[in-house]
Amino acid sequence: MLYEKYDVIVIGGGHAGVEAALASARLGCKTLLITMNLDKIGFMSCNPSIGGIGKGHLVKEIDALGGEMGLAIDDTGIQFRKLNTRKGKAVTSTRAQADKLRYQLRIKWAVENCPNLQIRQGTVTKIITDGKWVKGVETDIKEVFYAKAVVLAPGTFLGGLIFIGDKSFPAGRLTEQPANLILESLKELGFQTGRFKTGTGPRLDGRTINFSVMDVIESDDPAPLFSFKNMNKKPKLPQVACYITYTTEETHRIIRENIHLSAMYSGRIKGKGVRYCPSLEDKVMKFPEKERHRIFLEPEGLDTFEIYVNGLGNSLPIDIQEKLVHSVPGLEKAEILRPGYAIEYEYVFPDQLNHTLETKIIRGLFLAGQINGTTGYEEAAGQGIIAGINAALLAKEEELLVIDRTQAYIGVMIDDLVTKGTDEAYRIFTSRAEYRLLLRENNADLRLTEIGKKIGLVDDERWEIFQNRKVKIERLLALVKKLKVYPGDINGYLERVGTSPIREATRLVELIKRPEVNLRDLKIIIDELSNFSDDIIDEVETEIKYEGYIERQLREVEQFRKLESLKLPDDINYWEVEGLSTELKEKLSRIKPKSIGQAMRISGMTPAAVTAIQSYLAKK
Repeated sequence: MLYEKYDVIVIGGGHAGVEAALASARLGCKTLLITMNLDKIGFMSCNPSIGGIGKGHLVKEIDALGGEMGLAIDDTGIQFRKLNTRKGKAVTSTRAQADKLRYQLRIKWAVENCPNLQIRQGTVTKIITDGKWVKGVETDIKEVFYAKAVVLAPGTFLGGLIFIGDKSFPAGRLTEQPANLILESLKELGFQTGRFKTGTGPRLDGRTINFSVMDVIESDDPAPLFSFKNMNKKPKLPQVACYITYTTEETHRIIRENIHLSAMYSGRIKGKGVRYCPSLEDKVMKFPEKERHRIFLEPEGLDTFEIYVNGLGNSLPIDIQEKLVHSVPGLEKAEILRPGYAIEYEYVFPDQLNHTLETKIIRGLFLAGQINGTTGYEEAAGQGIIAGINAALLAKEEELLVIDRTQAYIGVMIDDLVTKGTDEAYRIFTSRAEYRLLLRENNADLRLTEIGKKIGLVDDERWEIFQNRKVKIERLLALVKKLKVYPGDINGYLERVGTSPIREATRLVELIKRPEVNLRDLKIIIDELSNFSDDIIDEVETEIKYEGYIERQLREVEQFRKLESLKLPDDINYWEVEGLSTELKEKLSRIKPKSIGQAMRISGMTPAAVTAIQSYLAKK
């Protein structure tokens, strides 16, 4: 059966697919979102939270470009916190607990009410191509949809296999069928794939938990929301507590005695697990010297007693899971509502992609999310918005967008995947960004909103908010550079915070450079500061305190751009280049770096190899 043609088709209604579909439709493209279950659009398969170390940066960047994730969590968050606040502004990140059901419904509402976006329930089984270009998709009931560009964002559904002890069964999520035929279609097109493993912890009945013996984590006050549209606003929902408890020696004994029953350790799971979010079996077996491991208990919503247990993810039989749970303080009588499980799934080697997330094998086909070897809602959404933007730009025959690693954590993530590939599930961290002082959470709008506006994704309301914020930052920066403070007004404060008093009138900017001085504190001393909100004050203070470091990183960025400007031809035959190892010739031929800069970031590349390439090109 033949259906009318679309500009863009997006396959998958998870966090990557949603951002891709919304971006494409908002850019004016007639877009179709096909997903296996319309009731699971925006569903949180694992923990009910958004953000975290590095991940919060991604959410802010998605928002700055005109995406939806930050707005959705602001509307449905039930706890907001700033993390890493003592380690400097570069690594401070925001994290929020979500009301899981409300978040899912909020995302579905955005999709259903987006102009130019049509949604349809179906299982795509085939990517239709003419050999070089994508042409459309076919479903399991032989529906055919044509499009100029296709975004594939299947999450863990490609060849998904769930493990609970010695039981295993095909599934993309618990109780949901996997997508195996489209995996075969990708392999027929020539894509190389591998297998990864991830997992999730059990869910417990909160009425059976003794929270009184646990540490309590409250929401920050004021709550730090994500979207730049919601700066200085309050959460819409009541805020709740999360809790911390710990495993015990008994927990570890149960693991060790039953490790042969674990799907991971029995050898039944072949895929590599997530190093930065290991299962409980992994933590106990790989770190035997640790006496205990931290367990977070996170409410799944305001209208449910269900509690997500972060830190008890495992692939053991259900009877062993019950013993594990009951060995943890506060969980002695806890009842399991849903078991934890491991899931193994297929991913496509990401070095088969360009920085636009378009595949090198099939033009017009874009991949986003866990199919590219990442893990996490935020990583998926960050890829989704870029894939959706570029699918739309390709459909409109406009120049595609590349966000590089000097501009955003999104750029860091994509460059890492495309240039280096990954042999383990990729998770973003602030340590991955060499220019992280420039890529702070609180300046994501200053870095990316103009880009979002230029391509047409940032609407007039967001643009006006951005312009007003930018003007206020410039105004406050000028004020603190000009304003002088006097000993009688400021010395009492300086002595209280443990820094030396001043003897004469001093420019405010000089005092802000002192580590002990907090510009927010000075609002009660300097009347002019009361005209500015805390987010404006924090941004200006950061710019001043880290001025020297920022200038140094800007010089490094300039050098980066020089190397990126040294372009490499797509058709270079690296097997002809003398002085390269066989390993490097294979990597360079597969990755096809676009520039000397990208080539230098390939694992194993040496200065001598770069010189060899340049000499070869000079001779040519």
